[in-house]
Amino acid sequence: MTAHGRAGDDAVNFDVGKDQRVDFFLPTAAWERQIVGVTSRKSNGAEILPTHTAALFNAAVERAAELLRAGEVVALPTETVYGLAANALDPAAVARIFEVKGRPSHNPIIIHVSDLAMAREFVADWPVAAEKLAQSFWPGPLTLVLPRAAGISDSVTAGGPTVGVRWPSHPFMQAVIRRCGFPLAAPSANPSNSISPTNAAHVNETLGARIKLIVDGGQSQVGIESTVLDVTSCPPTVLRPGMIHAESLLAALGEIGLRTSAGAEPGALKSPGQLKKHYSPKARLVIMSWNDDAELASRLGALGASPAQTQVIAYSHIPSMSDLGGVSVIPHDAEAYARALYAELHRCDAEGALWIVVETLPEGSEWQAIADRLRRAAG
Repeated sequence: MTAHGRAGDDAVNFDVGKDQRVDFFLPTAAWERQIVGVTSRKSNGAEILPTHTAALFNAAVERAAELLRAGEVVALPTETVYGLAANALDPAAVARIFEVKGRPSHNPIIIHVSDLAMAREFVADWPVAAEKLAQSFWPGPLTLVLPRAAGISDSVTAGGPTVGVRWPSHPFMQAVIRRCGFPLAAPSANPSNSISPTNAAHVNETLGARIKLIVDGGQSQVGIESTVLDVTSCPPTVLRPGMIHAESLLAALGEIGLRTSAGAEPGALKSPGQLKKHYSPKARLVIMSWNDDAELASRLGALGASPAQTQVIAYSHIPSMSDLGGVSVIPHDAEAYARALYAELHRCDAEGALWIVVETLPEGSEWQAIADRLRRAAG
């Protein structure tokens, strides 16, 4: 069995049996930094620009804005996941996003803005609920679905009358939108339905040959996609859970109230992230619980899963089976778990796993968004 961590992580080692050890890894700032001294590199065809100094940051902003103004798509960091960005007001550029990702045309795209004024410019109505939510959570990982204004094309909204709008908190994304002067359509920078990328390497591995530029802004600090809230309904409806969870939203909305979607409604989708299978690794992902190694081995046998071809992601019941392909331990903390999850799924795929077994998550609202992603990844 192998255990896993990242360069620069702090590891706490626990002996779990004769000649066996599992390493518990807690991410440190070193994991999140870029390689100092690198000014530009190319791989798979895409230019990769770092941003770890003021000069490099500004140069990357200029290069990204130049390409976006020319109708190109580029991969940019955000606090949630990396996005594949294009001019939201240019239908041809938006069409290129769908082409690069292999994204179905019925799946709408969120537009990203640089401030509240830009958000209001591209929606036809700004209700009291939107104002309360924006004041509480913007900039940040919250998308508001509102009636679309003129200038937003059908390709962005999947032909529907609404548009999802987000003001991201990542400083690089903000700087690029300000430099461009137009909103950016930006779904996750990965092939459709596959695992979202949380660093530049993930993007390069899957899309590097199809785009001209990837900007390396370090590790995404939220790690999963934004909460999406439909503000055209009364009360507002959660269409996609995120790390801003229901209790926080309800506190901001007060007497306006909140409801949770029971699933995609008939007609045009109002939000991404509502397809049954999404965020999926190449390996088959299974969510299960176990009390000890014997029970885990029994459950793997019932699935017909070879332990050697199985990667386990756990937080509480840590297996010590020597014949497993690998074990990853993610902290028993929802925010840390979300930040690490997609990177762990990417690693499992890179190591050739046929099965990924994820320990059943704890109950609680703070875990709902992570549970949603895992359910869809399991398909």
